[in-house]
Amino acid sequence: MLKRAKFTKIKSFAKVNLSLNVIGRLKNNYHQIESLVTFVNLHDEILVRYSNKMRHTITFSGKFSEGIKKNNNTVKNLLELLDSKNYLNNKKLEIKLIKNIPHSAGLGGGSMNAASLMKFLLKKKLKNNFNNIANKIGSDVQLGGQRKNLILLKNSKVLKTNKKILLYVVICKPNFGCSTKFIYSRLKKFTKSEYNLRKQNYFNLKKLVNYKNDLETIAFKYYPKLRKLKIFFDTLPDLEFSRMTGSGSAIVGYFKSHKDAKKANKLIKKRYKSYWSVISKTI
Repeated sequence: MLKRAKFTKIKSFAKVNLSLNVIGRLKNNYHQIESLVTFVNLHDEILVRYSNKMRHTITFSGKFSEGIKKNNNTVKNLLELLDSKNYLNNKKLEIKLIKNIPHSAGLGGGSMNAASLMKFLLKKKLKNNFNNIANKIGSDVQLGGQRKNLILLKNSKVLKTNKKILLYVVICKPNFGCSTKFIYSRLKKFTKSEYNLRKQNYFNLKKLVNYKNDLETIAFKYYPKLRKLKIFFDTLPDLEFSRMTGSGSAIVGYFKSHKDAKKANKLIKKRYKSYWSVISKTI
């Protein structure tokens, strides 16, 4: 599958939460959530090949490579787990990760890296065991098992749908990140479960506009600059809706055309010169 002399390139796409409901707290003190998830064509690149070295080597480069812990990241943790199960048959890998997805943004960059690499390396072996291994790496990793629109149910099961939303997006991350642990620790109120009908088209645009992310209230309270960014998004011309993804700090605006998204991104860059923003589209 892998050639020793040549790297194989894998695209690892960013995930976006179209909605996020926090519906309770579990006995293990983790929060019970449900979410509508889509993917956009913004992606990290993973270059991988077999190595003759005694251990795996992982290097990071790209705009968002700074700040990644070399001894504690999702890819390293995945390889250690696979080695413990001997899924790699004692072979070692050389991996180069080009980071185009910002971290601490709610875009699942690290989790999708682990999921994309696991899918590529162990297609057949993990057919019936993907989620068990994914959940040992991180709660979002199982979402990278399929690049389709997903419904994350309250029991942590994931439903796949072929429904497309076909929207252009502008993603903007301020020059700070949000702490997922901190955001969840401040959440006191829970919402009712919404996603329990398999045949319901939850990805209809008219419905998407009215969904919410329960974590926005907390994030905006403790990160007032993020609240101001969301308010600015909602003034953009031809915007369908905007929403924070995950626990932040990225805000995502949704548009029907590339022209509208381009015009919006220009306004964002003019207003927030120190923030990162990019045009992408759902896949």
